[in-house]
Amino acid sequence: MSLAVTLTRAQEGIAAPQVMVEVHLSGGLPCTSIVGLPEAAVREARDRVRVAIQNTAFEYPNRRVTVNLAPAELPKDGGRFDLAIALGILAASGQVPREKLDDCEFLGELALTGNLRSVSGVLPALLRARSRGRRVVVPRENAAEAALVPDVDVLVADTLADVCGWLRGAHELSMPVGIPSDGGADSGPDLADVRGQLQARRALEITAVGGHHLLLIGPPGTGKTMLAERLPGILPPMTESDALETCAILSVAGQTTDLARWRRRPFRSPHHTASAVALVGGGSYPRPGEISLAHNGVLFLDELPEFSRHVLEVLREPMESGHIMISRAARQSTFPAQFQLVGAMNPCPCGYAGDAGRRCQCTPDQIQRYRSRISGPLLDRIDLCVEVPPVPLAELGSPASGRDETSATVRERVLKARRQSLMRAGRPNAEISTRELERDCALGPAERRWFETALQRLGLSARAYHRVLRVARTIADLDGGAALLEREHLAEALQYRRL
Repeated sequence: MSLAVTLTRAQEGIAAPQVMVEVHLSGGLPCTSIVGLPEAAVREARDRVRVAIQNTAFEYPNRRVTVNLAPAELPKDGGRFDLAIALGILAASGQVPREKLDDCEFLGELALTGNLRSVSGVLPALLRARSRGRRVVVPRENAAEAALVPDVDVLVADTLADVCGWLRGAHELSMPVGIPSDGGADSGPDLADVRGQLQARRALEITAVGGHHLLLIGPPGTGKTMLAERLPGILPPMTESDALETCAILSVAGQTTDLARWRRRPFRSPHHTASAVALVGGGSYPRPGEISLAHNGVLFLDELPEFSRHVLEVLREPMESGHIMISRAARQSTFPAQFQLVGAMNPCPCGYAGDAGRRCQCTPDQIQRYRSRISGPLLDRIDLCVEVPPVPLAELGSPASGRDETSATVRERVLKARRQSLMRAGRPNAEISTRELERDCALGPAERRWFETALQRLGLSARAYHRVLRVARTIADLDGGAALLEREHLAEALQYRRL
């Protein structure tokens, strides 16, 4: 029989659809054709595979070779199909047995010497193969990444000859050996390094508990970046499934994961010259952008008004939905984007409006134009806006006091408060639905009348109304988890929407 079928995985967003590699040998002039909507890198596989087979001491069939990648409507790109194509050709020509091919998937790019090279998107492929109960063979360069996925049978190989020897029963392939993880413990910047800024520290704690978005406003050198960099250190640790999803996005993007720290929350800080595609993702073959690389972590945008207005506006939808769909003529890809936005900006173009120590040189019109670079709809989606004033020099030079708590101390309070929201709704307060909001953010008659009056005076939108309630619910959780929101919880939540 001159027909053989091997299995592999394509890459589509963070999904990994199955691809059947059907190889048929027939009479006619010797040639190799690959069909099934292959891109340029896949079409070039016929030359890589032929030379790799010959250099591995196997015989390339002197017949007409037809390789079909099914399903045909799925675009296929990259060198990830090389190993499956080579094994299909060898199986169709009777040089390796077919018995182990049925329940096994193969990923890997072939060098001309027959060595296996790493490919991107291994984690999504392993997660899908696990749900099918199949064994997967991957290059050794992907071994540490493959070891992150539990309960999946993974084998690693160095060369095409190793895989063929395993199929023939000559030897066994090794299992991947993982790198010990720190379990999500954070040893990064500590909150104790920040002097003063009690209100900003309080807002950072509220942000960590509820998963809210935060905007820090203050003159240069007041500690806005320091505060933002310390947010991941007080966030609750990721679950294993969340950590795997975050690592899968990095794998699809072709970025190296620090496997010893794979359980830590990501912190992304793109420069303000970043384009919209760099921020949300895109390209001819859609790749994740910064908002997806910050999934389950923090996206920090320093000098927020310096970003292009168009770039900032593309954040509005993913901030609400938690994902981004990138549409192109030939394909659509959806990437998760459940991030916490932390922005930092100066109060005016020169940076010193409201600073008692330095005089502002900006006119009211200049300040208004500077602040209007951030649109109202985007500001409406940011839950907390906090002023970060300059810290007195005497306080900067003093040793840490009891008010300068460490990240570990704050994290304990965050975990305790977050646990209440998880028991109540199964998700952080920033993500609860409107129906859950009505259930979990009950107000007494007097508090409701006071709250409605405050909203009318401030002229807040319906979205702001719900966001203030979510922040108030988070404050109440930090205050012991009262069933009814008190006026003090509402008042503190309202003061964070002064901008």
